[in-house]
Amino acid sequence: MAKPAVKPKVDSLPAKPTAATTAPGAGHNRLGADQLKSFYRDMLLIRRFEERAGQLYGMGLIGGFCHLYIGQEAVVVGMQATIGDKDAIITSYRDHGHMLAAGMDPKGVMAELTGRSTGYSKGKGGSMHMFSREKNFYGGHGIVGAQVPIGTGLALAHKYQGNKNVSLTYFGDGSANQGQVYEAMNMAALWKLPVIYIIENNRYGMGTSVERASAITELYRHGEAFGIPGEQVDGMDVAAVKAAGEKAVEHARGGSGPYILEMQTYRYRGHSMSDPAKYRTKEEVDKYRNERDPIDHVRKMLLDDKMTDEAALKAVDAEIRKIVNDAAEFAQHSPEPDAAELWTDVLVGA
Repeated sequence: MAKPAVKPKVDSLPAKPTAATTAPGAGHNRLGADQLKSFYRDMLLIRRFEERAGQLYGMGLIGGFCHLYIGQEAVVVGMQATIGDKDAIITSYRDHGHMLAAGMDPKGVMAELTGRSTGYSKGKGGSMHMFSREKNFYGGHGIVGAQVPIGTGLALAHKYQGNKNVSLTYFGDGSANQGQVYEAMNMAALWKLPVIYIIENNRYGMGTSVERASAITELYRHGEAFGIPGEQVDGMDVAAVKAAGEKAVEHARGGSGPYILEMQTYRYRGHSMSDPAKYRTKEEVDKYRNERDPIDHVRKMLLDDKMTDEAALKAVDAEIRKIVNDAAEFAQHSPEPDAAELWTDVLVGA
């Protein structure tokens, strides 16, 4: 029996927009200087935090798995700008950026990464499992695709309570073909639940390119069988993300049911810190870094339109570096959890 043909690997940048795609640059004319500066700062915080997390992992201070978000910052920062404080957020194990964008304290996040008692999950969750009810962040989840039915359940709770809140449910291209994802989408469409499914298509599920893993590579079409609308978005452009996010949130919050956003993005590092990423060429990674970096894109806009200057941007970088350094120091000097913590937080009280 002949082997099935393998689709060729594609090392290109995001495809040119189709009718169902949010074009690069969409929404730029609606962003003022203050918002662009805020986006720059928020994305830079995620980038510097993740760089430092990588260093701590290399020093042996972070155990287990550690999945960095470097390169994908525009997705979560742009989407966060479209929701309110009471809307729910849930994601996978590549979750540090989502926590910071949601307003969680970098000290608490870094302390959790290093397994300290001052962390958000008291040092018991680590990189892949931490939560904040205060920020309505319902966790990073280590099982591939498992957060999608939970995020759909959060949307069901919102609809049941009649509070008009929405659920942002993030997952990657590696989760997109999971059976539980389709089951959740069917229920969301059937009951018109206020959930936005955000597929962070960083082009590789672990080490396998999306072209080799998915029969249909336009992942925003995965809801067509259930009548769920979707679109493809330039996930390296924070303004395009925000514009598409506003449309999706309005759709869901208005009672029209779920919406799918496929964010075409790219991670610069391996799948996790233990992944050497030899399945990609150096030229491919460099092309994204040099031509499509989301932070450099906003930086260029700010400077070209004379919204700020180099001195001000250097001051922002210095401020961010201090925040991250303080978080690392706080984590390293925090105590490890007592052994008795193994018996706490097992059940939720009424």
